[in-house]
Amino acid sequence: MSIAESLPNTAVTTDAPPSVTATVDRSELTVSSRMLTPAERGRSILFRVLGLIASIVLVLFVIGPLIWLAIGAFAKTWNAPSLLPQSWTLSWWKTVFQQPELGHSFWLSLRFAVSATALATVICLPAAYAIGRRRFPGRRVVLIGLFATNAFPKMGLFTSIATLFYSLNLMGTGLGVVIIQLLGTIVTMVWLPAAAFASVPPSMLDAARDAGAGPVRTFARITLPHAIPGIAVALILAFLACFDEAQGTYLIGSPTYITMPTQMYTLVDNYPAPAAAVFAIVLTIPSIVLLLVVRKHILGGHLAEGFQIK
Repeated sequence: MSIAESLPNTAVTTDAPPSVTATVDRSELTVSSRMLTPAERGRSILFRVLGLIASIVLVLFVIGPLIWLAIGAFAKTWNAPSLLPQSWTLSWWKTVFQQPELGHSFWLSLRFAVSATALATVICLPAAYAIGRRRFPGRRVVLIGLFATNAFPKMGLFTSIATLFYSLNLMGTGLGVVIIQLLGTIVTMVWLPAAAFASVPPSMLDAARDAGAGPVRTFARITLPHAIPGIAVALILAFLACFDEAQGTYLIGSPTYITMPTQMYTLVDNYPAPAAAVFAIVLTIPSIVLLLVVRKHILGGHLAEGFQIK
């Protein structure tokens, strides 16, 4: 007789687990859906009104000057307390664009901004990589020291630098203007790229090394492409800082080099307010265009990464 035949003829059954029924705590529903008291409803309405007022004030504070510039650039007669001009004109635009110095100052601003940004790239990116990917004594002191450079009034700092430039014969030279603009980009060009380099996952670097990639190839194929968005944001912000720099450029470069921002001093002193408004709009256009180009990277958090580096 086989073993199977010797076994008793019994049915093998398995006990199914009892069904589990989810119960809802009615007390939670009653708490969340209960009617608000008049006092609570009043506080809720008050907070909403205060939030709306704060939002309106913030929008007016940020956009208000731009609205004033846009209206003032076309105003022929605008007397207070009227909110809009009494008459309109395009003559101020013609007056500004007929200035022979406008085109020259624009190209000067562009040339100096490109040169200072390129020099900042060469100097600051290696330092950003070292801060972002290496741990060395005094690293946190360096990071804090970068912000400390902005703790002093710029005009006092530029005046101290000017005394050094006099001894080096850099006053009134293009090199002196590039250096003074470069100083304003150090924080941006080191802090943001350092955070971008630090955000590269170590697992990706380890995988590349395990596959046989050397340090240079790992940097070119893994580290740099991952950090490019953060570096791009830093480059645009550094370029805009150089393009809009006025105090140091005026102190070091004037009267030999008059850029667009320094040209504003002449317009404010010698022309009516509408002409200065036109020039301010012209000066603002490059900044708005470049910020729109990198808006997805800024909104995507690459700008915020700079404040998270440790």
